[in-house]
Amino acid sequence: MKKLFTLLGLSLLCTFILLPLSGYTSRLGAESTPAKTIILPSFTELAKKLTPVAVNISTTKIVKGRKSMRRFEPPAGGEGDPFGEDFFRHFFGDMPQRDYKQQSLGSGFIIDKEGYILTNNHVVAGADAIKVKLANEKEFDAKIIGRDEKTDIALIKITHAPGDLPVAVLGDSDKLEVGEWVMAIGNPFGLQETVTVGVVSAKSRAIGAGPYDDFIQTDASINPGNSGGPLFNLNAEVVGINTAIYSPSGGNIGIGFASPINMAKKIVTQLKDKGKVTRGWLGVIVQEVTPELAKSFGIKEGKGALVGDAEKGGPADAAGIKQGDVIISFDGKAIAKMGDLPIMVAETAVGKQVTVKIIREGSEKIYTVKIGELKDKEASATAEEGESNLGLSVDEITPETARRYGLSEEDGILVMQVEPGSPADEAGMKRGDIIKEVNRKKVKTIAQFQKSIEKRKSGESILMLVKRGRNSLFLTVKP
Repeated sequence: MKKLFTLLGLSLLCTFILLPLSGYTSRLGAESTPAKTIILPSFTELAKKLTPVAVNISTTKIVKGRKSMRRFEPPAGGEGDPFGEDFFRHFFGDMPQRDYKQQSLGSGFIIDKEGYILTNNHVVAGADAIKVKLANEKEFDAKIIGRDEKTDIALIKITHAPGDLPVAVLGDSDKLEVGEWVMAIGNPFGLQETVTVGVVSAKSRAIGAGPYDDFIQTDASINPGNSGGPLFNLNAEVVGINTAIYSPSGGNIGIGFASPINMAKKIVTQLKDKGKVTRGWLGVIVQEVTPELAKSFGIKEGKGALVGDAEKGGPADAAGIKQGDVIISFDGKAIAKMGDLPIMVAETAVGKQVTVKIIREGSEKIYTVKIGELKDKEASATAEEGESNLGLSVDEITPETARRYGLSEEDGILVMQVEPGSPADEAGMKRGDIIKEVNRKKVKTIAQFQKSIEKRKSGESILMLVKRGRNSLFLTVKP
C-alpha cells in the first residue's frame, strides 16, 4: 500500500541567505552605502557528527485482557438480553480476552560508552520490553535504570553494549540565550534520524507539566516520536531533552519544549545509583506574588514566593516561617518568581541548613532552616446562606453542614456557589473553598464575613485566605 505524505510547507531552506545588518540607505535620494552581511550557518557537518548519538527507542507493554467478556448491560428495568453473558457462559464457559501488545516509539541519546541513555520518563514508563536502535541500524535490548516522574526524565541502559558507542557531550543550558540556534534530532512519527533546526524562542517556561517546570521553548520542529531526543547547540553540545509540544492538532506548529540538560545532570547520578531521586523539602505551599497581593502585603515588588500554608512540624514551621510570609531569598539566592523556590529546594541536599529571608508585615526577617526529605505523598446546614456582591454565596460550617458535605468541623465560611464572570470567579474562587480569613482577620460566621467586606475602603481589593482540599492559598478579590 502506498503511503501518502502531505507536504505542509515544513521543508528546510538550506541555501545561504545574505542579510543586511547596517549601513542601509534608501535608494530614493541619498546614495546607498555597502551593507554588512551575515551568513546563516550550514548544519550539514553538525548533523553528520551528532546523528549517531541519537537513538530510536521502541517499547512494548503487555495489556492484560479481562477474565470474561460481557456483551452489553441490559437497560435499567428492562428484560435483559436473552443471548447475554449467562447464555454464553452456560454453553461455552468464561470467554477470556487475549492479552495484547501496546507499542510506542520515542527517542533518546547516549551519554557514555557503557550504554547509558537519557530519555523521557513517559517514553519508557510501564514498558515490559525496550529496544534501542542505533543510527547504524543495529538494535539492542535495554532496561530501565531509574525514572523521575516529576521532571519526566529517565535513564535506561543497553544490556550488552558494544565498546564503540558514540557519546553525546552535555552542555550548559543556563548559558543558552533567546534567539540562539539549536538542532533537534529524533524519530518523529517513527521517521528515524530526523534533523530539524530553529532557535531558542524562550527560557524558563512553565507549562503545567509538573512541580519543576523550567522548559526551553524552541521553534525547531518537534513532533510525536521526538520525545526524549536531544536538543543541540552549535557547539555540538546537548542543551535539552525534547519533551512536549503545544498543538491544537497534535502536529508541530512551532512551539516545542525541552527540559534543560542542567536539570538532568543534577539527577542522573541518583538515577544511576538509586533508581530514583531524593529531593529537599521545605514544608510550605507557595503561590505567586501578584501585583494585587504585593499591595495587600505591603511589598513594593511582586517578587518572591507567598507562603499559602506551612505544614505543621515541617522544616519551615519548625524554623518559625508562617503563613502569609513572602520568601524573597533561599540559601543566599534571590527568588525572582514563585517557580524558582520549588526547584531550589528540591536541589538542596537533605539535612543541609540554609538561610531563608522573608518579608512579614513589611519587615525583613532571616531564618535558618534544616532541609528535610521530600516524600512521594507530598508533592472540600442549618445556618442561613449568605450572599455577597462579590459573586459568591456562602454558608457557615455547622456540624450538620460538615456531615452533609464531608468536611471536618473547622472555623471558616464554606463557598456554596461562585457566579461565572464575577469578581470572586476572576480571583480564582471555587465552590467548596473554605474562607478562613478576610483581610488577615479570621471569620467564623456570615456576619463576620459580611462585616469584614464592608470595612474595606472604596476601590480596595479584598485579601482572602482560602483552604482548598489540604492546601491553603491567598486570593485577592476586586469588587
